[in-house]
Amino acid sequence: EVQLQASGGGLVQAGGSLKLSCAASGFVFEDYDIGWFRQAPGKEREGVSCISSLENSTDYAASVKGRFTIFSDNAKKTVYLQTNSLKSEDTGVYYCGAGFGPYGLGPTRYNYWGQGTLVTVSS
Repeated sequence: EVQLQASGGGLVQAGGSLKLSCAASGFVFEDYDIGWFRQAPGKEREGVSCISSLENSTDYAASVKGRFTIFSDNAKKTVYLQTNSLKSEDTGVYYCGAGFGPYGLGPTRYNYWGQGTLVTVSS
């Protein structure tokens, strides 16, 4: 059974940092793209960052480039999202997804989803 467990969210002041984790199980971790997405109240889910072990590639939404970093620990089957210089507009539920392509930030490219972790940035 494919499982994705997102954690690490919380309440942080603007300018602060959080490290989100996505622990995966039930599939060959290295064969899948892993993406981080967020959904603010009343808005659609949007891609934040993704990583592909097969393509040795990472990608970021323009709104987070330079502030967020995605990296993986294949031995632990965990993908992390280090979020720095957080802004109020980064507030939302952050989800991780796993997909077998095509690689990219579009949510429809991902087949499996975790339950989400809430990030609240106070200004």
